[in-house]
Order: sequence, then C-alpha cells, then structure tokens
Amino acid sequence: MIIAVASGKGGTGKTTVAVNLARVRGAGVRLLDCDVEEPNAHLFLRGEVTGSETVSLPVPEVDEALCDGCGACSRFCEYKALAVLAKRVLVFPELCHGCGGCMRVCPKGAIREVPKRIGVVETLRAGEVTLVQGRLDVGVAMAPPLIRAVKAKVPDEGDVILDAPPGTSCPVIATLRETDYVVLVTEPTPFGLHDLKLAVAVVRELKVPFGVVVNRAGSGDDRVREYCRDEWIPVLCEIPDDRRVAEAYSRGELAVDALPEYREVFQTLFDKIAGREKVPGNLCLKKEGGSCEPGVI
Repeated sequence: MIIAVASGKGGTGKTTVAVNLARVRGAGVRLLDCDVEEPNAHLFLRGEVTGSETVSLPVPEVDEALCDGCGACSRFCEYKALAVLAKRVLVFPELCHGCGGCMRVCPKGAIREVPKRIGVVETLRAGEVTLVQGRLDVGVAMAPPLIRAVKAKVPDEGDVILDAPPGTSCPVIATLRETDYVVLVTEPTPFGLHDLKLAVAVVRELKVPFGVVVNRAGSGDDRVREYCRDEWIPVLCEIPDDRRVAEAYSRGELAVDALPEYREVFQTLFDKIAGREKVPGNLCLKKEGGSCEPGVI
C-alpha cells in the first residue's frame, strides 16, 4: 500500500506523522521523503547511507552550424525554455522540463539533449525502516523530476509512506499521483482550515481516497472538525497538543520512541488507513439519492 502524508501548509506536523507511522509499521516499510527541497526525515530516522545516485534532466543543446533560426523549437516549447533572437537560439535550462519535443520538431536536426544535474537520491537504512530521500541541488528550480526519481524507488510489494512537500503546488501533485491513500495533516486554526480546503480540492481532483489527521488538537477551535463533518471527510486521528511531543521533536526523537503511549495512537492510525478498522464516514464524500457511495471522491 502506498500512503502519502501531505498538508496544505508547512508546520502542521506532516513529517512527524510520516516518520512515526513508518516506525510503528516496522519491518519492510519504506519511507520516501519527497520534500526534496528540504528533506528532514533523516533527522529522526538516523541511519547509514547505503546508496546514492545522481539525477539529471535532459536539456537541449543547439548546434549553431545546423540551425537556421526557423523558430520551430521555441514555438513548440510551452515553458519558454527556448527563444530565437536574430536567428540565434537561446536556451534557458532552468525552464526546461526535459520533454524532448524541441529536438523532435527541429527540421534541421540541430538540437540534441545533454544531461543537466538536478540533485541526488540517497538510500538509508534506519533499523527496520528503509529511507529514500531526494536532495535538490541549490539553484535548481524544478523539483518534480527529482521527486519522480525518488518515487522510482517504490518497491513492487510492501508498504510505502511518502512524506510530501507542503502546499498544493506541482511538487505535491507529483508526489500524490499513483498513491493508494492520502493523509492530510492539519491543525485546528483558521490558517490550518484555509489550507486544508485547498489540499482537499487537490486530492479530490486527483481522485485519491483520503482522510484527515488533526495535529495539536485542543489548541484551537472546532471549525476543522465541523468542515470535515459537512464534507464527509473522515477524521482519522487527533494528536493532542502535548508539549512532550514538541520537546522530543526538538531533540530529533520520535514520539513513539520517547513516549510509548503514542505507539498505540499511530498504530491505530495505520490500521484505519489500511482498512483494518472501520473509518468514520466510511470514506463517503458525497451523497447520491440519499445513500453514500463508499470511496467516491
């Protein structure tokens, strides 16, 4: 099962949920840190690096001796990675998405692709958990190609947990695609509710089953719970506003290790996601003819 842990904003506790879920799942689980611009799961799951590989993106290189400046390449590129000025083609590698279309439409065959490094993918072993993380190079603008390289490490069997980037932009979409379930972590504040609504809209567009975890419960109000009730979104778990959890986090310790009573909280959460326990709302997110169709987004 592939589970993505996401949030509409940063600072809600997304990584806290992801790493603790991985720990309670134990043997055979693989945690993929897809927040490649600032990976931090390794701060809590410390382990030995067992593998590292460089990730590159193919970008165009123009042979000026063959190019006649027709502009076919720049007209094709939706991302404006090429521009023709005075019959000379300018290439902006930081805008290129590596689709290879410009090379194919060039009537003179003047374009070839060359690799441009964008980052690395590292594999670590932390006890029973295998951690895979991407590190985007400084100055690289596009994270999705590196996220796809991290997701290429998803095994054919076993449970996989993806720690998604915060927000609702392209890196999040790249992470959530082709997952079995999405856990949206939020907090009971006006900001948390606002960004939760954005995240819900994204996940519904992707048509992936999802539920909500309310972190720091008790520190705000009930508007998040009321919203979830009105929208038929299951609240899978509420993690209390416990100072001890924050203190453990500041030391780089997992809540389930520092505070054993939280192991049951995260184990129950995993069981609900895996369908081992009945989830409130039965994943029903809209009514049709007075009945609720399970799994409909």
